[in-house]
Amino acid sequence: MEMTELVEIMKNAGVCGAGGAGFPTYAKLDKRADTIILNCAECEPLLKLHRQVLEKYAHEIMSTLQVIADTLDAQKAIIAVKGSYTNAVNAVKANLDAFKKVEIGILPETYPAGDEVVTIYETTGRVVPPGSLPIMIGVCVFNVETILNVYNAMQNKGPVTAKYITIAGEVKNPITLKAPLGITYAELIEMAGGTTVSDYALIAGGPMTGRICQPFDTVTKTSNAVLVLPRNHNMITRRTVKVTIDMKRAMAACCQCQMCTDLCPRHLLGHPIAPHAFMRAASSGTAQDIKPLIDTMFCSQCGLCEYYSCFQSLSPRTLIGEYKMGLRKNGVPIPKGIEAKPVFPDRKLRAVSKERLTARLGLSQYDLPAPLVDEVVKTDKVKIMLSQHIGAPAQAVVKTGDSVKVGQVEDGKLGVPVHASIDGVVADVTDKYVVINRA
Repeated sequence: MEMTELVEIMKNAGVCGAGGAGFPTYAKLDKRADTIILNCAECEPLLKLHRQVLEKYAHEIMSTLQVIADTLDAQKAIIAVKGSYTNAVNAVKANLDAFKKVEIGILPETYPAGDEVVTIYETTGRVVPPGSLPIMIGVCVFNVETILNVYNAMQNKGPVTAKYITIAGEVKNPITLKAPLGITYAELIEMAGGTTVSDYALIAGGPMTGRICQPFDTVTKTSNAVLVLPRNHNMITRRTVKVTIDMKRAMAACCQCQMCTDLCPRHLLGHPIAPHAFMRAASSGTAQDIKPLIDTMFCSQCGLCEYYSCFQSLSPRTLIGEYKMGLRKNGVPIPKGIEAKPVFPDRKLRAVSKERLTARLGLSQYDLPAPLVDEVVKTDKVKIMLSQHIGAPAQAVVKTGDSVKVGQVEDGKLGVPVHASIDGVVADVTDKYVVINRA
């Protein structure tokens, strides 16, 4: 398949990264890549969907990886999957003989094995230079559901209109659903049997990197999970503290033990991020040494420093995130040409097991099976956001009362189309969303 053809297929189907920031997938295609990596680490506690999808659609996903590798003239495609995902591993191994460029890479049961920089190192031994993209070392990384969406697009099974999402925590029946884009979290929670506590809060995404959300928020192309937790749970209360309070606590209590830095996954790979040095510089209120502040640009925001390493429950990740945002708003670029230091020889000894992390977070009781239901759930109304990915938001091409065909992207701008997820009639159109009622 020619590159231009594959790009058009991905673009027309609205395929973007099915997690994280939602980078348009076609924009990742680059003939400088000699290695394609499928990320099935799913390192955050309670998340299930990627291993489930890989287990069920191993052949389809592997055939798509083969096509991408051939199109880019890449040497190989590595499926990076944790050894503990036994069913997914077995499904991949059963199909390896059919795809000459595809191989399997077993990842440890550690956090954050799914961080792209970490995944690349674990599978190839290469370190992405600080502030650089994987393609700079000849690697392209995709996640499992993204590649399944590419397969469906190649097979003309229609655009991306649904998203796999795990519902876990304080629900009667944890479950992984195939949800139409625009359905509310509240509806999905009801499909999981409803909540088991009356006073609860929601986290959209994993417990480490997810954000507090509301029941009326809706599913987008990057939704992975909705976690229902008691409102007084530590993972909720930590997220509700004002940043100003976090800074005052850092000024008063940070003892410079360096545990946050000693366990930082990017630091251990030689990147110039040192959370303890940032805490010292930020809380001192002086600008004598700005390097730790600039180095926040190299933080992956995995949250290990904040939710696991600090025995005083301080918030380096949150404060680093605020500084990163401030630097970006003021036009400060990510430093270029920075070379990584040698990988720490005791890196593996400092790795944090997912089991210990889950226990430390107080989530062990919620680490239950969440069976996959592989049929799109029904809803009578969707609110489809026009910005679901990095790049230019889609523009509505419908008006109130129209039958639905939603979404287009301005020519020349990075982005992907957004399509209607149910048949129906347009009830409302703004520059932010389109509401569709089932006819």
